[in-house]
Amino acid sequence: MPVRPLLPVLCLLPAVACATGPSQDLDVPPPARWTPPALSTDQYESSPVFSPDGRELFFFRAPPAFDRYRLLHSRCEGAQWGAPRAPAFAGPAQALETDPAYSPDGAWLYYASDRTHPGDLDIWRVPRLGDGSWGEPERLPAPVNSAQAELLPRPLADGRVLLGSHRAGGMGGRDVYLATPRDGGGWDVATLPAPVNTPQDEYEADLSADGRVLVVVANRGTRSHLYVYDREGEGEAWHERGRVPAYADVFQVGPLLSPDGRRLLFAQADGAASGEFFLVDLAPGADPRWPPVCGE
Repeated sequence: MPVRPLLPVLCLLPAVACATGPSQDLDVPPPARWTPPALSTDQYESSPVFSPDGRELFFFRAPPAFDRYRLLHSRCEGAQWGAPRAPAFAGPAQALETDPAYSPDGAWLYYASDRTHPGDLDIWRVPRLGDGSWGEPERLPAPVNSAQAELLPRPLADGRVLLGSHRAGGMGGRDVYLATPRDGGGWDVATLPAPVNTPQDEYEADLSADGRVLVVVANRGTRSHLYVYDREGEGEAWHERGRVPAYADVFQVGPLLSPDGRRLLFAQADGAASGEFFLVDLAPGADPRWPPVCGE
């Protein structure tokens, strides 16, 4: 079983005591359920991402135990999202596949899979061909991938990739990393600095298009919750804004920021057996056209 579910799921159980962290909730309206009807089931839907044209939605679905991840995608058909289907590049039925993300130009779909190393999620990507079909998936090399689990790849416009990893050498058990391609080939991978990473667990993150807003999934003595960070510009220090005021008794995962960084989609349990997509405004003036509205 992958590493990710263990800490969050434990804190869903009434018998497990979880301490309260020091971060303050943001003073924003409470998140609202957003899942399109065609995608909602009694399973756990998580990590929604949209194609650049806004007409395709990838996500993953898992049983309530959050342990058998499979990728699915839906197309905007007429005025509603269509029934989700497995992508043509899906791995074997026993493989775990999760955490999709389009490259900003739509030329690649990144995701995590254990298709070649069962139980060890690695970062893969698959090209989108000119006719709309998919090419052959490829596993990213070391040091992007390691002997431990990698999660939630987020390719950036400059070719770098944001990801979570459980590898040795970070600031804690799990950390958020930035992988930077070298001009001559190969990669450099480094942890994001404090206060984003801590001696506790940070393992998913998404960055706004302008690089100034960061949302991190972290377990810091409570359940895994969403923490928002700001910085003035590239190279500046990150400053914690606060925690998203989501459900306190369940974990949150799969963050996706709007391009302007003012809105956030994420997943959390909404009932005994269901994970759903939720939308929250992080700042005033959010673009009401995001998430993309099917049919407009």
